[in-house]
Amino acid sequence: MRTLGVDLAAATRKTAAAVIVWGNGTAHLEHLALDVGDDEIVRLFGASDMTGIDCPVGWPDALLPFLAGHLACEPHSVLDYDGIEGRRLLAYRDTDRFVTARTGLIPLSVSADRLAHPAMRCAVIQAKIAVAHGPQARDGSGRLAEVYPAATLKSWGLPARGYKGRGGAETERLAAILDGLTAAAPWLDLAGHRDQLAGSDDMFDALIASLTARAVALGATLRPDAGHARAAVTEGWIHVPAGGLDGLTGTRP
Repeated sequence: MRTLGVDLAAATRKTAAAVIVWGNGTAHLEHLALDVGDDEIVRLFGASDMTGIDCPVGWPDALLPFLAGHLACEPHSVLDYDGIEGRRLLAYRDTDRFVTARTGLIPLSVSADRLAHPAMRCAVIQAKIAVAHGPQARDGSGRLAEVYPAATLKSWGLPARGYKGRGGAETERLAAILDGLTAAAPWLDLAGHRDQLAGSDDMFDALIASLTARAVALGATLRPDAGHARAAVTEGWIHVPAGGLDGLTGTRP
């Protein structure tokens, strides 16, 4: 099995990709790159069995009727979302609330925070993948799944915060988390890329996204139940590992 992890940013220069090849109880980091463009992501997707992308693949269902009502000067569709609770429905998806309830982490809002620009790019990439390889379900039931590295790290008992940025403290934190990851996963061969991973939180997140993609492929993530399934199809679903790192070298159930 080959898994692709993408840490998607609005700018190509901040976008990273990591490909892991799995077999015989081991995982080999076959490819690691920064400054990755759309065409390369689509190409790597086509060569991979499962892709984990660190970016929202959809928007809150409530956002479209709210914007349509505002555009049409139809007040009732807008007033349905009056107040802070209404605005939360516009800012956060069902999966965001699920992840917060399960992990205590609060994903950035796709419609009201810095994720908006990457999500627009992600929508275009999804369209390019659909043209080249067929449409992919937003709930992760196909070959593309939304992931959230911070939630993945926390689920594996690793530090999930404090490693973003170029300061000395952040760099030390990233190196320590990477050491913790490799100690917990001795079967993971970084293929000489340790220094790159320790020096770039973008590349590191791409690695975590690729590892999470493996969990998705094995059916070892928290899936939407009946109460969340409908929203997951339209809004997307963040896949959080349901088991430990040691389960990733197994086989599909």
